[in-house]
Amino acid sequence: MRRQVQRVNGKLSFVEPKTANARRTVPLPSFAVEALQSLWARQELQDKPFAGQKWQDHGLVFTSSVGTPCEERNVRRSLAAILMANGLPPLRFHDLRHSCATLLLSQGTDPRTIMQTLGHSQITLTLNTYSHVIPALQRDAADRMESLVRGG
Repeated sequence: MRRQVQRVNGKLSFVEPKTANARRTVPLPSFAVEALQSLWARQELQDKPFAGQKWQDHGLVFTSSVGTPCEERNVRRSLAAILMANGLPPLRFHDLRHSCATLLLSQGTDPRTIMQTLGHSQITLTLNTYSHVIPALQRDAADRMESLVRGG
């Protein structure tokens, strides 16, 4: 059963997702699958043995040092350190979701596919949220039509 982590009465707890649409399979690029497999292997070979009896196995890939869900502040701190180390500007964790959608749209991914990936209930939510990308897509579409018609 797929559960999500949510803060309840000040404590991280496992709860059922809010909607049926929240239960979905999201295909990942192979580099992401490889990174997750590597992280899982490190957890099995290093983290679990190091934590010993303290390890709490919840079947999570991203965990604290003892297998419990990650605290938000630690995730934010880790993201900030990674961005800084790579010379990137600060981002909120949720901005990564927006970046993903924007990059997919700019690469010509069908908006309905993006809607399903993000778990939006309606296509209008996706299109309204990422409408800032649409002018560039319209320019690209016009350029492609130009190329088709003129044979360039």
